This record gives sequence, C-alpha cells and structure tokens, in this order.
Amino acid sequence: MKKINIGLIGCGVISDIYLKNCNSYEHLEVMAVSDLDQKRAEEKAQQYSIPSVLTVDELIHHEDIDIVLNLTPPGGHYALCLQALNAGKHVYVEKPLSVSVPEAQELIDTAKEKGLLIGAAPDTFLGAGLQTCRALIEDGAIGQPVAATAFMMSRGPEQWHPSPAFFYQAGGGPMYDMGPYYLTAFISLLGPVKRVTASAGMPFLERTIMSGEDAGKKIPVHTPTHISGNVEFESGAVGTIITSFDVQASKLPFIEIYGTEGTISVPDPNTFGGPVVLKQKGSDEWVEQELVSDTVENSRGIGIADMAEAILENRPHRASGEQAFHVLEIMHGFHEAASLGKHYDMQSTYNRPAGVNETLVTGGNQ
Repeated sequence: MKKINIGLIGCGVISDIYLKNCNSYEHLEVMAVSDLDQKRAEEKAQQYSIPSVLTVDELIHHEDIDIVLNLTPPGGHYALCLQALNAGKHVYVEKPLSVSVPEAQELIDTAKEKGLLIGAAPDTFLGAGLQTCRALIEDGAIGQPVAATAFMMSRGPEQWHPSPAFFYQAGGGPMYDMGPYYLTAFISLLGPVKRVTASAGMPFLERTIMSGEDAGKKIPVHTPTHISGNVEFESGAVGTIITSFDVQASKLPFIEIYGTEGTISVPDPNTFGGPVVLKQKGSDEWVEQELVSDTVENSRGIGIADMAEAILENRPHRASGEQAFHVLEIMHGFHEAASLGKHYDMQSTYNRPAGVNETLVTGGNQ
C-alpha cells in the first residue's frame, strides 16, 4: 500500500499519542517533526524514530510531505494551516479548527479552492463508544430523539498542565478546550444545529499554576470559564451543555440522549470506548450494550489515518473541516449569545459522515 507522509508541527504533550499511533498504521509515516523548541523536537524524533527534524518552513514546503499535522496551541492553528494549504499540503489540525469563525471559513475555502483536504480533531467520535450510540439511535432503540444533556465539569488545567496560560486566552476556556469533544458527539449522534443561546461566567480573574517549573505563578484569565449553553438541532431535538473550569467536584453524567422510547447513557466523549448503557421504555434495568467495533483504546490519530485512506481512495474523510467548522460556530454562537443576551442563528450546517461498524482502518493500537 502506498504511504502517506506526515509532517508534525508542535511537539507538546498531545504529540506523543499521535506519534505513537500514526506510525502504527501501514499507510502512514511520520517523516518529520518541528517545534519552536528545537531540543524538544529532537527528543521526540529520537524517541519515535522520526527521520527528520525540520524548521516549520522547511517542513511545510518539503516535497515529500503529503499532510501537515498541526498540533500547536489554538492561536497558531490558522496561520500555519493556511501556510500549509497554500504550499499544496493537506492539513489535519488539533481542535479547535481556529480561534475565530472568519479564519476557519478561510481555511475551508482555501482547501476547497486548491482541491485539498482539511481535517480536524477530535476523532473520538469514530471510537466504539460513540459509534455504538449512533447505531442504537439509528436502529430506533430510543425512538425519536427529543433531548440531550452534556456536562464537562472540572477545576481547570492549571491543576496539572505545566504551561496552562493558553487555556485562559481567546480560543481557550472550557468550551473551546473541551467543548469540541462534547459538541462533536452531539452532532455526530443528532445531526446539525440551527440555533443556540448561552450564559457565561468568569468568577476568577487569575489562576495559579500548580505544577512544573512555573508552579505558584499567577496567570490572567481573558475568557469565560463557565458556560451553560442550549442548542436546537435541525431535527427538532433540544440539547443542553455545561462546560466549566470552576467546579470542585461533580457526579453528573458525561452525556445522555433522551428519546420517546428510552435513554442512552453515552461514555466520556474524550475517550474511544464505553460503557454504553441503555434503558428502554417499560424496563426497570439499565443494560450495558455490546460495542460495534474494537476501537476502544486511546486511538488519537485515527482521524488522520482515515483522512490518508480517503486521499488514497478518493473518498470523503470523516473528521472533516466542515464538521469542525460547525462545532466552532456553535462555540462562537454560545459566546456571542452570552455576550449579547440573545439567540444566535447558525449560518453553517454539515452532512454527517458515514458511520463505522468495524475497525476503521488497518493498524492503530486497537
């Protein structure tokens, strides 16, 4: 099988799982890495047997690289993705697609104009857990979906991340950081959204780093850290999502989908596996469901693997830029609605990708 060559930019915490998984697919090869910290890039290259350490410009313009994998912080997504697209490279980027809707739209338009693919995390919706939930809904296990809830409640990444400042800048906060997992789950299960509204809070104007070399250092907060949003799906279902960095503890479920004939308890959308638990009308029991595939371990990178297969097979890829754009606009809509005190009407929509009822691609760490 022909290999698709990847150049990875951004050798931070998230790069390890991508480097581990991407090189395990028979049709992928990570051939170069780049980071502003040259030493860090060299360490990753040595650890994962990557052939080359390049500057960002060298990597983007390398003639043998097919896909640029952008794992930089959110503020760097737009400029680097646009540069890569203009250099004729396909692009896959960590979430969110960009920190602003106009920038993200330019990326989508540029990719389309140049006949290139752009994809984006998260790809957890391709895992066995969420795909099982989708299959149950499509098979009518809960009847007509009427509502959904999602909760991401935590104390904030300064508790564990050694350099958390970017989480509290524009494009950060709990919604932009973790919202993509939950909202991608929402739309992959229930389809596109037509209107949103929200309330937002920012009770703490600074945070204290709790780990690493900067432990004890104060960082300013420039974005809401508690957002309660409501979504109206095009299907007529209504959803509620709360994301927060201001909560000391919570026992709320990750996601639940409610239908006319039952309820599905959806697993953590930041993971790939289960459990998936179903309670149907007329039953007193919650029943754990058999998963539809064996994609249950941390399979980050499966989205770019599917994208590479799509390039080889000339078909649509699943973790698409259009899907990521729709999620970004929902998050933008929450912030705008909270700021202006009104509903936000969505301008975008998207077509759900084909489902997965078996291992998505050859290889990986399944």
